[in-house]
Amino acid sequence: MSKLVMDTARVHVAPDVAAAKVAAILRGSGCTPETAAAVADHLVDASLCGVESHGVMRVIQYAQQYRDGYMTPAATPVVRVLDRGPVEVDGGGGIGIPAMQRAVDRACADTAMTGIAAVAVRNVGHTGRLGAYAEKGAEAGHLVIIIGGGGRQNWRQVAPYGGRRAVLPTNPYCLAIPGGERGPVVVDFATSMIAGGWLYAARSAGARLPPGALIDPEGRLSTDPEDYFRGGAILPKGGPMGYGLALMAELICEAMLGPVTTEVNWLVLALDTARHREPSRMRAVAEEILAELRACPPAEGFSHVEVPGERERTRREAGRIEGIAIPARTWEEILAAADG
Repeated sequence: MSKLVMDTARVHVAPDVAAAKVAAILRGSGCTPETAAAVADHLVDASLCGVESHGVMRVIQYAQQYRDGYMTPAATPVVRVLDRGPVEVDGGGGIGIPAMQRAVDRACADTAMTGIAAVAVRNVGHTGRLGAYAEKGAEAGHLVIIIGGGGRQNWRQVAPYGGRRAVLPTNPYCLAIPGGERGPVVVDFATSMIAGGWLYAARSAGARLPPGALIDPEGRLSTDPEDYFRGGAILPKGGPMGYGLALMAELICEAMLGPVTTEVNWLVLALDTARHREPSRMRAVAEEILAELRACPPAEGFSHVEVPGERERTRREAGRIEGIAIPARTWEEILAAADG
């Protein structure tokens, strides 16, 4: 599942060992033990699921952001009900992982009143793998939609369709809904060709990236992550489609939600699916749809058709046995940071 093109070796690390090293780095950066443990568990789970761009290597970036003062290590998220009625989670300028979990939990709980709820998340750093939160909401019977954007002043990463200069963030979307017999269906994607985390993962591992994802400062295609850091840009996913979705996220999360501090703003929507259809019947129909997709003959180069969300769950179970495959150079950097 990795997008890294690399010649160097990987090491297999037991999940509990990786979590302990990540938590040690975060505690050393000033995080509370509770925050350090929650973030470590989240990053390890992302790595287990095969989402390397949001996995344990992210702790290197987080530690640097704490040193730079970009994030506040001891911050605790606070839930507020604003004057006009909407609910907001304020992350206090800290890491966004605990804040996003609170937002999804609150949105799902609030559907008990009207069947649908919205919660904004502001003043947070990186929020981790969105699919992790949305999947839990879907397991409880909710349709969960998460949209992030509004951070272009600090995160000019992606060129608009037809442009060659980075203007927009990677503005991700995530949707999760109760599925069939194998659990929820989860779609989690950046609106750019690659998530920003792959740039840091490639730089840390000394790797290159797939063709067609990056342009250098002159607008030429590149696979070298350093070309991005020298002033290049990520291309929008699907050309005008990714650009349009990214622009919509920017308008939702800044023009509608207000000024952005730290990284980006977020909108979390939750809908109680049982208000629309009896859960067992919904699950049966979902399984009919998904089974038909899985039965589709695979194209050349593929072994089978996959359903979004199932691959991550399969990888998680395998990773608990095999360990997390981390680029050796990245793991050495994590060990050095933990020991320091």
